[in-house]
Amino acid sequence: MRIAQIAPLHESVPPSRYGGTERVVSYLTEELVRLGHDVTLFATADSVTSARLYPICPRALRTDAECIDPLAHHVYMAELAARHSDRFDIIHSHIDYLAFMLFRRLPIATVTTLHGRLDIPDSYAVYNEFGELPLVSISDSQRDPVPALNWINTVHHGLPRDSFSFSPSPENYVAFVGRISPEKRLDRAIKIACAAGVPLVIGAKVDRSDQQYFEDKIEPLLGHPLVRYLGELSETEKTKLLSGAKALLFPIDWPEPFGLVMIEAMACGTPIIAWAEGSVPEVVKHGISGFIVNSVEEGVQALTSIDKIDRKSCRMEFERGFTSVRMAKDYVDVYEQIIQSFAAEMSHPAAELYAFAKTSGQRP
Repeated sequence: MRIAQIAPLHESVPPSRYGGTERVVSYLTEELVRLGHDVTLFATADSVTSARLYPICPRALRTDAECIDPLAHHVYMAELAARHSDRFDIIHSHIDYLAFMLFRRLPIATVTTLHGRLDIPDSYAVYNEFGELPLVSISDSQRDPVPALNWINTVHHGLPRDSFSFSPSPENYVAFVGRISPEKRLDRAIKIACAAGVPLVIGAKVDRSDQQYFEDKIEPLLGHPLVRYLGELSETEKTKLLSGAKALLFPIDWPEPFGLVMIEAMACGTPIIAWAEGSVPEVVKHGISGFIVNSVEEGVQALTSIDKIDRKSCRMEFERGFTSVRMAKDYVDVYEQIIQSFAAEMSHPAAELYAFAKTSGQRP
């Protein structure tokens, strides 16, 4: 199968440090190549892949001081992918709705995986207008705000089996990994760790948009003797931090679409203490791979009971449901379903009317 992958340009594929979506695109792309597919990756020029790389911009836009308008690069990339669409059997986009106008008019199969939150009213008109386009969700809960769209399947993220090594004997600390932002609630993690008397090690980035929040709300909490802040981590540093932790604290306060760090922790055998929000109940099995809680007090109790979780069971939960092999095979099933459906539509006696409706922007 000839497959195009359109990646976000905020980070390279894979990212050198933080970057969930770009990392998932990398895992998927490499696994598809290993499965024997012909894959073209539209991404930044500093990306590293065994697929055919179509470079769009010199480097990751998030850290490019010369980049003022990242949206322009994404629009340009979508147009280039559409221009070369005759080279592919299917185009798989990971840039949300930015390619929708082109996808509606292309004479080949397309699919978009939505990686972000969908409970933002500003986007409802766009999703409803392009409601016929095939979509993939990364958790069932992600669909809740817009259940009537053309959802083909939910495909949970996956990691290569050997990307994180199982660690049977943790050290005496808990970890927080990800972004420092209001919805990630690092303040809750600090409260839990300090109340339980367990050191907390933080590996997290601060986006420019969250800098004021960090300075006002989080920085004053970092002086506690049990709290250690490492800043943004490399992949190697993150792996070391997660594998040595007694638990990962994931005290979110928003409808998390997936939460890649949860399965990264599980791959190490590290259990998770997470709030019952968004995808958490789909990823964490309460009492098996961690504890699902609803308050700081419950989080403290879970941490004092964390040794009851079998770290081998955490690793087995990862291997059963969250490997990149499983993810890639699920996507191949999605591709085949969409390609067959698209071919059937195009061979239907009403195909000309269908094509006109797509080109004119009307629903077929």
